[in-house]
Amino acid sequence: QRKNPFSNDDRLASKPMHTHRGDPTYGRPLEGSQTEQRGKDAHSHVGKEVEELCLIIRSTGEVGEDGHVSVTFGQLFETYVTISNKVVGILLRARKHGLVHFEGEMLWQGKDDDVIITLL
Repeated sequence: QRKNPFSNDDRLASKPMHTHRGDPTYGRPLEGSQTEQRGKDAHSHVGKEVEELCLIIRSTGEVGEDGHVSVTFGQLFETYVTISNKVVGILLRARKHGLVHFEGEMLWQGKDDDVIITLL
C-alpha cells in the first residue's frame, strides 16, 4: 500500500520501510514501541526464573567432589514444577547462559529422571 499511488492512507506513509539483513534494526521492534517494552519485560521475567531455578538447584542439590552442586532432573522437576511448568525451557536457557550443565539436547519427564544437572 505504501507504493500504491491511489492509496490515501496517511498512516502507511509514517511507517518506516522494511529493513534488510545486515541492517542493525533488522528483526527488531521499533525503538520506544510497546512491542519493544513487552520484549524487555519478558526477557527480565525469564532472567528471574533462571535465577530462581539456580537457587532451587543450590538448595535441593548435593555438593560433589568437584565443589559443584548437582541434582537429578527427576528431583528438580518434582521440586520446580510446583513453581513453574516451564522447567525444561528455563533449564535450556540457563544452559545457554553457562549456568548449568547436563547431557543431551532435551530432557523428558520419566525418561530422563536420572540425568544429572550441575550448577556451574
